[in-house]
Amino acid sequence: MAREFELCPGRRVGGDQPCFIIAEIGQNHQGDLDIAKRMIRMAKDCGADCAKFQKSELEYKFNKKALERPYTSKHSWGKTYGEHKRHLEFSHDQYRELKKYAEEIGIFFTASGMDEMAVEFLHELDVPFFKVGSGDTNNFPYLEKTAKKGRPMVISSGMQSMNTMHQVYQIVKPLNPNFCFLQCTSAYPLQPEDVNLRVISAYQSAFPDIPIGYSGHETGIAISVAAVAMGAKVVERHVTLDKTWKGSDHQASLEPHELAELVKAIRTVEKAMGSPIKQLLPCEMACNEKLGKSVVAKVAIPEGATLTLDMLTVKVGEPKGFPPESIFCLVGQKVKKDIEEDETITEQAVENHVKKVKC
Repeated sequence: MAREFELCPGRRVGGDQPCFIIAEIGQNHQGDLDIAKRMIRMAKDCGADCAKFQKSELEYKFNKKALERPYTSKHSWGKTYGEHKRHLEFSHDQYRELKKYAEEIGIFFTASGMDEMAVEFLHELDVPFFKVGSGDTNNFPYLEKTAKKGRPMVISSGMQSMNTMHQVYQIVKPLNPNFCFLQCTSAYPLQPEDVNLRVISAYQSAFPDIPIGYSGHETGIAISVAAVAMGAKVVERHVTLDKTWKGSDHQASLEPHELAELVKAIRTVEKAMGSPIKQLLPCEMACNEKLGKSVVAKVAIPEGATLTLDMLTVKVGEPKGFPPESIFCLVGQKVKKDIEEDETITEQAVENHVKKVKC
């Protein structure tokens, strides 16, 4: 069983804990604080556990030439990539306002720290956990500094290899035991053939002492629900208020009705996982009483006869008698009374029936 830890105050992940559902708002807020608040409210109303953003200190995340390069995409908010990113980047005070709003309505709030200085700010902001985006998972100095902060970590693994993930584990584990990995493929939108849900199982085998989750960029909810059935303990999905809005992430995001359906489906699957013990359940008793079969006399059997297989058959019988799986145990037993053809074989008609039922 994967180790449990407290990801947010009062909310544990791993083991038998319910899946922790992160609504990734990212930068789908269009740079508008009011839209960002509407999205936090939407995440709360749909049943997500956490509303998450992406925080960058742009001069630390990008070099000068990257910020100055022309950006002519239909998704652009400026003539250069720097202008585009600045439009979408909230200030420290705005982040404080968003966190306060999330706390007021009762949903956890955090962000991916997209560079080391962003992590410093989020640490000061007192977020419950750090999200490490796939682009920083192989950024080992960043990982080390983030792990040393002591806050729980959720680490995505898009664009990485299993070898890299082993290195990540070896770096983080000695510094901070409270972390988990998310299987992720960094494509937007993600095609089903590139999801590779079996990596969840590979991670569970390779890292049995940490919870494993899933960060999805596919369309729809089916694949994310399947990830939970495979044991994902954290699920992260991008969300939007309108998939037609400007921005490359919207198409791979869930609209409110889809997020609500995802949460509902995950909670249903968790209930359905149930117990590994296979047994007749109380809810099956009515069906068993109506349709469950019994061993029945195929021919008339006189008192004192020794039962043979050709004397017996299986039918829905009234009253109930020996269950079908006992038929071979009955062979060789003596009957204590006459049994008519088509009559149910009951315990009262067979010698040593208690012993034979247990055989």
